Parts: sequence; C-alpha cells; structure tokens
Amino acid sequence: MPLVFSGRPAMVAYLTCGDPSLEATKQIAMAAIDAGADILELGVPFSDPVADGPVIQRASQRALDGGTGLGDVLELARELRKHNQETGLIVFSYLNPVLRFGLENFADAARQARLD
Repeated sequence: MPLVFSGRPAMVAYLTCGDPSLEATKQIAMAAIDAGADILELGVPFSDPVADGPVIQRASQRALDGGTGLGDVLELARELRKHNQETGLIVFSYLNPVLRFGLENFADAARQARLD
C-alpha cells in the first residue's frame, strides 16, 4: 500500500532491532505506532556500521551480541504488520546482510512481512 501523507510532515522513528532485546524492540515499536509514528525504520544490526554515528554503532554491537540478525528483523516486521496495517515499515540495512541472506530470499521475506 502506498504511503500517503496529504502534504503534511511525517514522523519517522528509527530502532536498532535487538537492542536491548527483540522483545523490547517489539514493545518499543508498538508504542511508537500507537503514539502516531507514520513510519518505522527497523535497523538491522551490522558488524561494521561505519556510516552510522557512535550511538547506532553501540546499539548494533549490543544487538549482535544478543544474536539479532536480518531474519529476526524480518520476523519482527511480520509481527508488527499484524499489529498495524497503516504505519510504514522499512528495513534499514547495509547491503552486506541482505546479500548474505540472499536477494531473492530477502525480497520474498520482505513481501511476506508486508514491508513498504
């Protein structure tokens, strides 16, 4: 479904998935949706996030230490979509995890999770 904002600003929230845990990420994401976030960027933790600042770098490391990967983020997106149909859900990732997951596998999983 296309995102339509009727000429108004949109509230975009970013979460590094898996920091501090996947369950906490899910609860935070649902709270953001319930509070009116228009779009959620679901950050995939990455081992070398050089394009990110120190806060996201540390969050990524904590999430990786907890075992969170792209598959977990896609499953979280699927669960969030069940909670809400209207909020935009975007996977925010470096290309490396997507290539490792496989482009076709990623596209299929993203479609099944109903990502935007």
